Order: sequence, then C-alpha cells, then structure tokens
Amino acid sequence: MEKIRVLFIGDVVGETGRDMFQKHIDKLKERHKIDAVIVNGENSSGRGRGISSKIMRFFKHNNADIVTSGNHVWDDKEIYDYLNQNNDLLRPANYPAGNPGSGVTSFLVKGHEIGVINLQGRVFMRDDLACPFRTADSLLTFLKHKTKTIFVDFHAEASSEKIALALYLDGRVSGLVGTHTHAQTADEQILPKGTAFITDLGYTGSLHSTLGMKKEAIISRFLTQMPSKFVVEKTNPVVMSGVWIEVDMDTGRATAIERIRIIDQELFLD
Repeated sequence: MEKIRVLFIGDVVGETGRDMFQKHIDKLKERHKIDAVIVNGENSSGRGRGISSKIMRFFKHNNADIVTSGNHVWDDKEIYDYLNQNNDLLRPANYPAGNPGSGVTSFLVKGHEIGVINLQGRVFMRDDLACPFRTADSLLTFLKHKTKTIFVDFHAEASSEKIALALYLDGRVSGLVGTHTHAQTADEQILPKGTAFITDLGYTGSLHSTLGMKKEAIISRFLTQMPSKFVVEKTNPVVMSGVWIEVDMDTGRATAIERIRIIDQELFLD
C-alpha cells in the first residue's frame, strides 16, 4: 500500500508570510516526510492582497507545487496572464468560466496524478457565484477518470458551509481544507468515508496582528466605522499554519491528518 503526504499551508500574508514560508518549508518537508506542497497565496503580495507572477516564481523556487487562492486573486491584474498561461496557480472554480485561469488542475507526485480543486464559499461572501457544491460535482466527474486522489481548498467565511461541503464530498475527495478566515481551527479529522478535513488552515504571518495586518488600522475601523488603510505587520513572533494529509494511493482515502503550527520568535532578528 503506497502512501503520499501532502502539506497544506494557510494564507500567506505579505512579505512577512513569504519570509516565514521560505525559512521553514524545507525543514517541514524533511521532518514530516512530505511529498508535495500546496499553499494558499492570495494574500502574499506586499500589501497583503493579491499575488503576482514574481511571487509565483518565489513559491515555485521554494518548493510549492500548487498555489491556491480566493477572492483576492483578482486584486493585481498583472497575474491575469499568468493565470491563463499556467496551471500551477488556481482561482476559485465557481467564478464565471470567462474569467482568467482555472479552478482545477492535476500534477504528478511519485508517478501518481493528484487532482486539486479550488472553490469559494457564498455565505457572507459573494452569493452571485455558482454553487460550490454543484461545481464540485461537475469537476469530480472530470477528475475521476484521471485519479482517485483529489484535494479541495474551499475558501469560505462560514464554518457551516465548509463543514457541509466536506460532508457532502466525504468519500469522493481525499481531503478538503478550509481557508480565508486566517484563524486555524482545532477540528482536524478523517470523516466516516475517508476524507480528511479541517475547517480552516490558519495563516502565515505576524502572530500579534489582526490576521497578518497591523492592528491599529483595523481597531480604528471597528471603533469609528471609517475607512482605514490595512498594512501588513512585520514584527516577531511570526506564525506558520497548516496541516499535512496522508493518503492511500490505491483507494484515494486519507489515512492521517496532522495540524502544523510553528511560531518563530527570530524571523526579523539581524
């Protein structure tokens, strides 16, 4: 019974998150015997919203196999050409078909094809998107002829929507990980039919911040209800969050899931 392990890293926020990813990714891969890395990069630009082709080259250079995203993937128009020309950066599949890029891809791991789907939730986000449940059904019809090992990044706000989709897809995908809220949950589990699940991976960025951003502007916005500019925090300590999932390649079912959380007190020390 051959198994693979795939590491999922939660939303990387700005330069802080990228520095943390670069410092720790190789050690994480070695420590947990990781075969592939999938990272959510929609907040990885310098301003903490969007992603560029230069940052995609950074992720690829630092051993990320696939980069997923969410609602902020559209914030930097420079990435549109990259989305159209490459299949290693995904945008949510339930956006209109004419949008740049694709929400599904596959790649080889140890000679086995692995499928990846990116979806966005509608509850408390955009209710005009296509249904993520029915979009998943359609994409699984396409992927099931290629591989039994399929992972989903569900970029959604509501925990209930993430849990419902995971239960809906239980036994049809190897793992579903939630992103977007930047708050790592402690509910990692293998569902009854063999799908690994966590409601949210968390984020990679400054720990004593508001989800990777400087706290002052966000607190001011709550206090005054006035617009304020969000700025990426660049102070220690820095956190890196995610999970790894182990899958039986014969069945496509998960055999293990483990939560990852690293806190680095020295990232910005000279």
